[in-house]
Amino acid sequence: MSAAKFQQQPSSAAVCTLRRSLLTVAIVTLVSFTYLSLKSLHSPSLLSSPTTTSIARSVQPSLPEDVDYGEGDSAEKSVVVEREGNESDEADVYHLPKVFRLNYEEMLKRFKVYVYSDGDPKTYYQTPRKLTGKYASEGYFFQNLRDSKFVTDDPDRADLFFIPISCHKMRGKGISYENMTVIVRDYVEGLMSKYPYWNRTLGADHFFVTCHDVGVRATEGLPNLIKNSIRVVCSPSYDVGFIPHKDVALPQVLQPFALPAGGNDIENRTTLGFWAGHRNSKIRVILARVWENETELDISNNRINRATGHLVYQKRFYRTKFCICPGGSQVNSARIADSIHYGCIPVILSNYYDLPFNDILNWHKFAVVLKEKDVYQLKQILKNITQEEFARLHNNLVKVQKHFHWNSPAVSHDAFHMIMYELWLRHHVVKY
Repeated sequence: MSAAKFQQQPSSAAVCTLRRSLLTVAIVTLVSFTYLSLKSLHSPSLLSSPTTTSIARSVQPSLPEDVDYGEGDSAEKSVVVEREGNESDEADVYHLPKVFRLNYEEMLKRFKVYVYSDGDPKTYYQTPRKLTGKYASEGYFFQNLRDSKFVTDDPDRADLFFIPISCHKMRGKGISYENMTVIVRDYVEGLMSKYPYWNRTLGADHFFVTCHDVGVRATEGLPNLIKNSIRVVCSPSYDVGFIPHKDVALPQVLQPFALPAGGNDIENRTTLGFWAGHRNSKIRVILARVWENETELDISNNRINRATGHLVYQKRFYRTKFCICPGGSQVNSARIADSIHYGCIPVILSNYYDLPFNDILNWHKFAVVLKEKDVYQLKQILKNITQEEFARLHNNLVKVQKHFHWNSPAVSHDAFHMIMYELWLRHHVVKY
């Protein structure tokens, strides 16, 4: 009996030996896994997988001259290099650079617009009045759209429908505001009765373009046009009917520019701030009264007389760090596009201004955006911006210049394509 008990209970020495063995195995296993883990972190075979290696090579700024890559490989690498570089640059000025790039490419492939052909092309519709002056944006859009691949003759393929009314052209013919209102109303009501497309969405998939504020007022005779359709306007003040998620801010660009584009010339910009223009708004009157005698700010109490010299006004943009852009009769000003073109940081001084491409571009990365009440602290606000911050704003400003320029024919990412992109974004919310 005692012998049986002795056989069932192992000795204390055997137990200790077993425990030591198990502990030794555990330590060896732990050391082995630690070694393998450390080795894997430094293993070139894991870091240099085919995919990772190709990406690493593609983002290198240059390749050895003695390596011969085929034409296809070279082209592919250059595309990747360009895309990687662009995305790095875009991160500074776009809210969502990758989303913008992908959506933009999709827009170029798929977006279609049907243009109504009704109306008198010699008087009001289809053809712009001119491609110069403060309201040239309207004319450029008409011409660029007409000559683009976005237009379709098949209304069933259309994402949006363009109502080609040109109040700017009517104004050039001497037509009164009251008569414009009647003409616009009769024209749009004619489209409603003749075609089925308006009635499908009550005009939500229709848009019109007007840069002059007279054009905005001339459309007010048709409430559904204002309420439902997409308005592409140069005066996007959201305290008087502009709806940011529906309507589009059209940049007011005074073209052709008198002088070449500025930029990458920080060392030449010695004047802190500059403004000259008509005192046709309360904020402009205050700006001139408060700062016209300030030596560090170049503020003129009126427009610069041409008799003072050739292109004196434009040349001052080249010498200035910050160009003041107060609203005029409307919140917008062509001076904003002038400032961007000449490489001068625009200082937005308007309330309720939905800035052009505001949902795409981060304006705070290349401009100074203020409220009208900030005019009294204007000098100190600008002086508080360090030279490093100014250089960063200036470099970003150069990146967005292409978006505020009209071309004929249109070129990629110019003002026309940015407006089309804004319309492309809005057509997605239309359901019928």
